[in-house]
Amino acid sequence: MRKTTRLRQLIEGKQILIAPGAYDPYLARCVQIAGFDAVYMTGAGVSHSSLGMPDLGLLTFSEMVDRAARIADAVEIPLFADADTGYGNALNVMRTVRAYERAGVAGLHIEDQEMPKKCGHFDEKRVIPLPEMLGKLKAALDARTDPDFIVIARTDARTALGFSEALERGQAFAEVGVDMVFVESPTSEDELAQVGQAIHKPLLANMVETGKTPILPAERLQALGFAAAIYPGALGRFIGKQVLEFLRRFRTEGTTLSQMERMLSFTEQNEIVDLPRFKELAKKYGG
Repeated sequence: MRKTTRLRQLIEGKQILIAPGAYDPYLARCVQIAGFDAVYMTGAGVSHSSLGMPDLGLLTFSEMVDRAARIADAVEIPLFADADTGYGNALNVMRTVRAYERAGVAGLHIEDQEMPKKCGHFDEKRVIPLPEMLGKLKAALDARTDPDFIVIARTDARTALGFSEALERGQAFAEVGVDMVFVESPTSEDELAQVGQAIHKPLLANMVETGKTPILPAERLQALGFAAAIYPGALGRFIGKQVLEFLRRFRTEGTTLSQMERMLSFTEQNEIVDLPRFKELAKKYGG
């Protein structure tokens, strides 16, 4: 089964899809090994990991496509990915969709922010006029060659223009025919519930710990009408905290011996990157 078809089945299924955010192939393989059905590529995470810089639209189209291709190639589960604003106007959006498809991505989301965009949970965002965004979404739908490739429309109007405008845009996106609607940064459970009631399309919830939106259990999000939830920064936040604690203790003690129980073994780490299979292939082909 194509990964695009599998992702479509997951978002149209009865159970809510939970997708952790990963920013590199190693973390994506961890997500797969842990048993998740799909993985999400976070633009913020890619910016943090590849540039050491904040999510302020600093990454380029080619950098995002390259990272998405590497992640998609590393896992068997479907990957869907942040595509920011589509990196320009409607014509740029068409190129973006085709490039993500060729990279092996199963779906993407495009947002209605002005360029350069900002993280969805930052303030002082600005959005483009609704007609311009609708044109970009139509271009995205027309550009895909695989009809199962998932096009997700995101609006950042909640922070920029208010909740009513966000709902109106979400409804307009649904009417254009996108596969899923993503209303960014509702600020309460009541607002999440209103999104679920107002927009009659599969819905994506963005669970950003300590961000603008409350973190709700998967069962509650499903009850509110959401088909999928992404946790884009969870791994990065967890890793950052553990790494800082580890390194500070390492620096103080001058050795890693006291923290061995917190580390993967050499063998375990190589199992994550599928070393046994590569050894078998080397034997098979005399490498």
